[in-house]
Amino acid sequence: MRGNDQQTGYMFSYVSPDERVPADHPLRPIRLMTEAVLARLSPRFDRLYSDIGRPSVPPEQLLRALLLQALYTVRSERLLMEQLQYNLLFRWFVGLSMDDHIWTPTVFSKNRDRLLEGDIAQAFFVEVLAEARGAGLLSDDHFTVDGTLLEAWASQKSFRPKDRPDPPSADPTSRNSTVNFRGELRTNDTHQSTTDPDARLYRKGSGQEAKLAYLGHVLTEHRHGLIIDALVTHATGTAERDAAAAMVADLPDTRRVTVAGDKNYDTKGFVRQLRDMGVTPHVAQYPETAHRGSAIDARTTRHPGYAVSQQKRKLVEQCFGWMKTIGLLRKLRHRGGARVNWTFIFTAAAFNLVRMRTLLTTTGLMRRTSGNHEP
Repeated sequence: MRGNDQQTGYMFSYVSPDERVPADHPLRPIRLMTEAVLARLSPRFDRLYSDIGRPSVPPEQLLRALLLQALYTVRSERLLMEQLQYNLLFRWFVGLSMDDHIWTPTVFSKNRDRLLEGDIAQAFFVEVLAEARGAGLLSDDHFTVDGTLLEAWASQKSFRPKDRPDPPSADPTSRNSTVNFRGELRTNDTHQSTTDPDARLYRKGSGQEAKLAYLGHVLTEHRHGLIIDALVTHATGTAERDAAAAMVADLPDTRRVTVAGDKNYDTKGFVRQLRDMGVTPHVAQYPETAHRGSAIDARTTRHPGYAVSQQKRKLVEQCFGWMKTIGLLRKLRHRGGARVNWTFIFTAAAFNLVRMRTLLTTTGLMRRTSGNHEP
């Protein structure tokens, strides 16, 4: 018998959003861990907001929405608000009912900036790590450092001289000046982007094009490849080693640890700096040439742990791959070093949650790590 295609708008629904989400949906474990993290951050949220005035976007809902943006590769906050309007799964994860109004993109962005001032991304990242540490997922003695190029949201045309104004436009009807960059020497000392002044002109290697960019750095552990620390710096030739030394210095002083890295970290200065901190450098050896040799000798390479570190250090590429393809960091969506650093750290926390979801659900530790919180 043919069914009736009569469409009737119902005034009431007796099924909650939680009942509509499958019990084995991948977002359920992530929401469980997120709830435990946000509960511990609640006192910090109280210090960010005034006791008077109109209620703002709840910071818990704001962070859950930003987490969805990273997990589902939502390109903009305007598109995120559109998804929240009709996507029942998104409403459930954020904590919105079917009748709740969705914020305008401008209001959402302004409230996000308040979390930027409170350094909430770093606090959220630390609490996610606490979840992983409570489940016994972190290694305390074997780590890897690496950096990656983050292309800034600024064009090459915005890279203008610092000490002279743009020439007038040849076309009186156009507001854009007529500038020919061909043959002009442009460096970070003499030029600066008018769109994102914190971005720097940088090329990854000889023969490659120079881009306005930042450098993102991570410190990962070797047990499961989780990110221990994350940081964004200006794009310079020594930024990777400087950031690596700073992140390694923040490790707890509990025992002698090893730190792996690629050939870019094989310099006498960096290797000596690690050894002065009581850290064993397991960086890849630079090939012997007439002008340069390796700072790593047989004192390090003869141990079996060195070969293991060379295998485990490649786990860091999974972090960068996820953060760039899924987390939308291949081409940045924000301007300014502070905002880019905030987004990078928060995306690193999102990667850890996804990785922990896989590890904890396969080992049956999900309920133990997050207490009795139910989504």
